[in-house]
Amino acid sequence: MITVIGSLKGGSGKSTVTFNLAVWLSLSGQRVLAIDLDPQATLTDVAYVRSEEGYKPPIKVIGRREWTAGIDYSQYDEVVIDVGTADMESLKKALLIADKIVVPVPPSQADVWATQRFLHIVGPDIEAVKANGRQQTLAFVNRADTNKSIRETHETEAALRMLPGIDVVLPQRLRTRTGFRRSLSEGLTVFEMSPRSQAAHEFRSLAEALYPHLAAASEPGQEEEKVI
Repeated sequence: MITVIGSLKGGSGKSTVTFNLAVWLSLSGQRVLAIDLDPQATLTDVAYVRSEEGYKPPIKVIGRREWTAGIDYSQYDEVVIDVGTADMESLKKALLIADKIVVPVPPSQADVWATQRFLHIVGPDIEAVKANGRQQTLAFVNRADTNKSIRETHETEAALRMLPGIDVVLPQRLRTRTGFRRSLSEGLTVFEMSPRSQAAHEFRSLAEALYPHLAAASEPGQEEEKVI
């Protein structure tokens, strides 16, 4: 399966989500390829840190040059692609091969507008693939408020449900937690650094919603098997 994690705005958390998914999928027994098509190359950087530190499992990440040269996708069970509109050509090519498009949306009206524009820009490409009976576009609120009295998270989720072009708005949310930033800087996932943290629980819930067929393969405590 090929999953594209994309959005119009920087700072939506695409690379963090992609990296955590790549490791989670690998720990679930999948052969994983991560593709970094974002000019910021955050995914490439964090994979390099992980390799340098010797953490297991290692994550294979390739960039635009290797990707455009051609990939034999049959070697992999799961492919995750981090891409934004800074490279529109790569984005459109990625959408044409995607089985699933995942859009992380921070809780603000500006990010809802950006998501609406993103869907408008990529709409024709998505519809061309959907006409063949495959592909699904999902969105979820990322960097959600931790204070339940703040309504922006709920309002954003409600607004996403009204946007044409989104097939599913996931109820799972990733909240604004320091664990995501700290773990990424060390080349670790949030569930490896703090397996019992709220951030780890939130991410596992999201991953299992995106890949329900692998939920049983992700055993509690499995993430603690890393080698540090």
